[in-house]
Amino acid sequence: MRMNHLPDDIDRFWSMLMKIFTCKDRLEDIMTCIYDAWSEALLIGHDQIQLKKEPVFQQTIFDEYIHVDQDLSKAEKVIRSIRRDISDEAYLNIYLATLSVEEDALQAIYNFLRVGFKIGESVLQQYANPRVMRILELRRKVSNESHHFREFARFERLNSSNVYVSHLEPKSDVIMLVGRHFADRMPSEQWMIIDDNRKTACVHPKDGENYLRYLTDEEFQTLRKTEEYEDEYTDLWKTFFHAIAIDERKNYVCQRNLFPLWKRKHAVEFKK
Repeated sequence: MRMNHLPDDIDRFWSMLMKIFTCKDRLEDIMTCIYDAWSEALLIGHDQIQLKKEPVFQQTIFDEYIHVDQDLSKAEKVIRSIRRDISDEAYLNIYLATLSVEEDALQAIYNFLRVGFKIGESVLQQYANPRVMRILELRRKVSNESHHFREFARFERLNSSNVYVSHLEPKSDVIMLVGRHFADRMPSEQWMIIDDNRKTACVHPKDGENYLRYLTDEEFQTLRKTEEYEDEYTDLWKTFFHAIAIDERKNYVCQRNLFPLWKRKHAVEFKK
C-alpha cells in the first residue's frame, strides 16, 4: 500500500522545491534578478521563487540556485514598471531597501512588489500587511544609518593635496546617501567618502557630480594611509573636542549610546 502512494509523495516533494535566484549586491543586478525571477514565477508560481543576495553562505541541498548577471535593459524595465504602476515613492522605498545589509532584503522587495503591482499606489498605506511593513522597516533602518554617518564622517587631507578623504564602515551601503549631504555643503571641494567594508568610494570632483567608484586593492590600501596623516586642522579639532568637555558631566554610557564604538573607529577625536 505504501508503494502505491510513493509516486504521489515524490511529485509532492518535487513541487515543494524552490528556485532561488541570486545576484550581486548592486542596484542593477538586483533589478535584473527581480525581472528574471518574476518571469519564471509566471510559469511556476511566485511561491516557488526565492531571491537572495550573494554571497549565499548556506545552500540547501535540493533547491535550484540560479545566478543572475546584470542586464541594464531588464533593470530599467523593472524600475520603470515600479514608478509607473505603483508610484515614485514606492520606488524610493525599494531603492533604500536595496542598500540594506539585512539578509532578507531582496526577498522582502520581491514580496512587496507582489502586493504593490496588485494594489497600486495605495500599497504604502497598507500598514496591516507585513510585506509592506517590512519594506518600511528596511527604509527606516537605512535612512537612520545614513543620518548617523552624516554626523560621524570626519575628513582628512590626502598628503599635501587639496583632496579630502573620509573613511566609514557602515553596515548598510549608505555612502552615496551620505555623499549627497556633503555635496550640498562642500560643492567646491574635492573629496571622497570611502566604505572600508565594501571597498567603494563616493567621489566628488570640484563643482561636479558625485559618482561611485569600485576601488582596486592597491587603490584601497593607498587611501587607507590617509588616516596616518595629521595636519593643523586635525590637531585643532582634537583640542576643541577635549576643551569643551566638562569632566564632572562625562557620561560614557550615554556617549556610547549616541556614538557607538563601532561607528567611532575613524573619528579623529578618539584617536590617541
